[in-house]
Amino acid sequence: MTAKGLVMLRKTLATAVLGAALVATGCDETLEDIAGPSPTLTKTLASIQAEIFEASDSSGRAACVQCHTDVGRTPPAGLNLTRNAAYNALIDVASTEKPGAVRVVPGDPDNSYLVQKLEGAPGIVGQRMPRGSGPYLTEGQMLIIRRWIAEGAANN
Repeated sequence: MTAKGLVMLRKTLATAVLGAALVATGCDETLEDIAGPSPTLTKTLASIQAEIFEASDSSGRAACVQCHTDVGRTPPAGLNLTRNAAYNALIDVASTEKPGAVRVVPGDPDNSYLVQKLEGAPGIVGQRMPRGSGPYLTEGQMLIIRRWIAEGAANN
């Protein structure tokens, strides 16, 4: 099996396991139970902003805004994830790194470049985020981000 096939199989299996767990225990009300080092994370932009973009977590993962800020610098890839800029910098915005990619496609997490960069999908330009060797977002944290995007990526 190719490396791309293994990544897709791993992602499919993880999604199936997490999905089955959610169905077995009553869907969205248990998302917080799978959020791991961000136990109050919910599928809203305000929560993702506070728990992922602006905060480090107990696993040692760095806050996204440690790099993706316009305070005193130009943010990498022009992606400013500070509170007042994140939504407009993400939703239906073309990636500056990868031609043809869109940062967040409302309703379509698989084709959202943000998800691909956070998961380290094949075909991304540059490194998986956050840069370095991790720690990366957990599968539970990613499931919540994916759910937010799948449900339309509202500015909520």
